Amino acid sequence: MNEIHIDPIDERLIAFKRLLDVMDDLRAKCPWDQKQTMETLRHLTIEETYELSDAILKGDKTEIKKEIGDVLLHLVFYSKIASETNDFDITDVINSLCDKMIFRHPHVYGDVKVKDSDEVTTNWEKLKQTEGNKGALSGVPNSMPSLLKALRIQDKARAIGFDWEDPNQVWEKVQEELAELQVEVNSMHSAKDEASQKIIHYKLESELGDVLFALINYARFLNINAEDALEKTNKKFITRFNYMEQKILAQGKALADCSLAEMDVFWNEAKKMEN
Repeated sequence: MNEIHIDPIDERLIAFKRLLDVMDDLRAKCPWDQKQTMETLRHLTIEETYELSDAILKGDKTEIKKEIGDVLLHLVFYSKIASETNDFDITDVINSLCDKMIFRHPHVYGDVKVKDSDEVTTNWEKLKQTEGNKGALSGVPNSMPSLLKALRIQDKARAIGFDWEDPNQVWEKVQEELAELQVEVNSMHSAKDEASQKIIHYKLESELGDVLFALINYARFLNINAEDALEKTNKKFITRFNYMEQKILAQGKALADCSLAEMDVFWNEAKKMEN
């Protein structure tokens, strides 16, 4: 018997149709899926996105594949819900996306020439601003975590030419912001009443925010993603802390009963193990 050869593109179409059919079945027959709305799915989608992010940072390809599937299911779910109210369906979503990608890639689908990815980004932001009455910083979600939001704001500003020229300038800005923060820290001792303390606290918060923003900017000039760098430090701290805690518990002690010097012994052991 001759084997039927299926072109790769047909395999993708078959797999995607299978997903849509499964979604139709779940929405029609599963009590949990039937009661879901866009609002009830929203926080679950955010959770799935973070799980995908974790898998990417771990470099676990099997887990990445799984988490991509979970995110994809949510996108299909939203489209299914919208189709039930005749607002839009998955076909509208895909066609709209394709139209946008073609429009924003004139160097691929048109005659525009670009020399590098930076020029692609610049053109992208310019084209976005032609899609309705949008400002240069539009499209940055209000609910985005602050560190990621700072990154996106800086990227968008850079795309229209509002940026520093070299890393030394940015590092000088970091030092300037640190000095301003130190001034406010020093002024804490002069606060005599509650009203003065509130004013100084507000200034401290503002100056610390400026320091963080400047550091994120500096990281960008070093080609370091500040979000990734901070997350790696978070994981490193957790690993060291867990090691320290386990060692202390193995001695029959509790962390609260140990001095900082005692904890530092195991903390430094964990650091040496990393090296």
